[in-house]
Order: sequence, then structure tokens, then C-alpha cells
Amino acid sequence: MVQRALERVPLPEPDLSVQPPGGRTLINFETNFFTAAEPFTETVTLLGRRVDLDITPSQFRWTFGDGEGLTTTEPGAPYPDLELTHTYLEQGQVRPQVTTVYTADYRVDGGPWQPVPGSVDITSDPVDLTVTEVTNQLVDYR
Repeated sequence: MVQRALERVPLPEPDLSVQPPGGRTLINFETNFFTAAEPFTETVTLLGRRVDLDITPSQFRWTFGDGEGLTTTEPGAPYPDLELTHTYLEQGQVRPQVTTVYTADYRVDGGPWQPVPGSVDITSDPVDLTVTEVTNQLVDYR
């Protein structure tokens, strides 16, 4: 019953951020990824009893849109803290996403905390990203 209650709680949808910004990155360049995710509490009533849920984003499953993926326990971080990067090896269009896995503990009427069986996965909208190659070009020689 508590698992079903967790599934009904409005969990924050992950918002995938990519750096460099602007929807473009380079081949053989460390592209930075991160999302915002914080623990929070929610209270529900089940069978007339107060049930507190301590909800934690416990895992992040990253898909980079090029067939590569990674699972972490951290949400990454914005530049200059390059905690989660991916290097694309081919140019083209990709659509990376992140799935945040939420787990929770619960207590009834202020009693002891217990783990909620299972988890709830929430997947971000994909981000359109163009991977391009840059070549040097001599424009003037004097």
C-alpha cells in the first residue's frame, strides 16, 4: 500500500542540463551533463493514519543518445565541476536523457522509519544535441 502511495506522489521530473549550452557540442570533447535532484518529504494519509515519506533520488541512469549509457548515484554538476561527462566519437544528432530513480523510507504516525519496497523511475524529456566536428582553416598567411 505504501509503494502505491509513493507511485502517486508527484515526483519532480528531471531536467537534463548539457554543457556547452545551446544544443551543440564537439566530437572528442568532454560534454558535461547534470540534473537537479534533492531529497524531500511528503505526508499522505492511508487508512486514516499519517504516513511520512522520506523520498530520495538514489540513482541516475544516463543515456547519451549514441548507444552509450551510465548509471550513477550523483546528479552531476555544472561547470567547472565536471562530475559527469561523455565524449561523442561521431558527428550527428543525438537525444540524451536521464532517468531519476526515487526510493523512500516511511513511518506511520511518527513511528520508526522503514524502507518502502521498490522504487519509482521518472525520465526527463530528451535534449536535442548536435555533435559536430571542427577543423582549423588558415585564412591568411603573411
